[in-house]
Amino acid sequence: MKVGVVQFEPVFGDVERNVSRAVERVRDGEADLLVLPELALSGYVFESRDEAMSLAQRVDQEEFDRLGSVAREVGTSVVIGFAERDGDRLYNSSMLLGPGGERAVYRKVQLFCDEKSIFEAGDRVPDVVEIGGVRLGMMICFDWIFPEVARTLALKGADILCHCTNLVLPYCQDAMVTRCLENRVFALTSNRIGTEARAGSSYTFTGRSQVVGPRGDVMVRARADTEETLVVEIDPELARDKSVTEVNDVFDDRRPEIYRL
Repeated sequence: MKVGVVQFEPVFGDVERNVSRAVERVRDGEADLLVLPELALSGYVFESRDEAMSLAQRVDQEEFDRLGSVAREVGTSVVIGFAERDGDRLYNSSMLLGPGGERAVYRKVQLFCDEKSIFEAGDRVPDVVEIGGVRLGMMICFDWIFPEVARTLALKGADILCHCTNLVLPYCQDAMVTRCLENRVFALTSNRIGTEARAGSSYTFTGRSQVVGPRGDVMVRARADTEETLVVEIDPELARDKSVTEVNDVFDDRRPEIYRL
């Protein structure tokens, strides 16, 4: 199976251009699964909740029809981050679009910094979606610092963590190595590049999108400041072997009765 991460710099507020670039990257990606950054359709630094709402999408909007159409055309599953409008509620979400018309949405559980004044936090247990015999789970950016998010997805059977990000702290790429080691899963972390300075806030994004394997091996990693699409061949079956030694298994050896508070 070929999987990849798309690292690019969305143009703030230009949803049409960002969708077109995403469609182009998916069409040219030559992969079975591609993950794009967090809030890839809108940009990240909003002046207000009202501004974010004006740039948000409902899950049934035409932007996702376009992305779903190209996913079917090239036989690719796509995960992309967006601002989701649901009535008067607003979420930092990601959508999975499969080549057979499959769709699933995840709402970010762990909001970072100024996001707390813009978005509602997701209140659903993350789902795992099976496409073509491979089990995919979604997480978004700051979810990385909470091991419970990745562990929940892994316990629900995820082979691959599809991780849309707008990273500004320097720790996540290395932390995802640990998330993969402790859960024996693959992780596709797609970050953006560039700087957004608006509303008195400035964020510089760290790039370095990557694919990590179930033994913590960084299979491919982008540079910090260039737009890149990186694709690598993986065997998802490796994520179903949870053994550490002949007598140790990361799931079978769990003792939640000891460390549950």
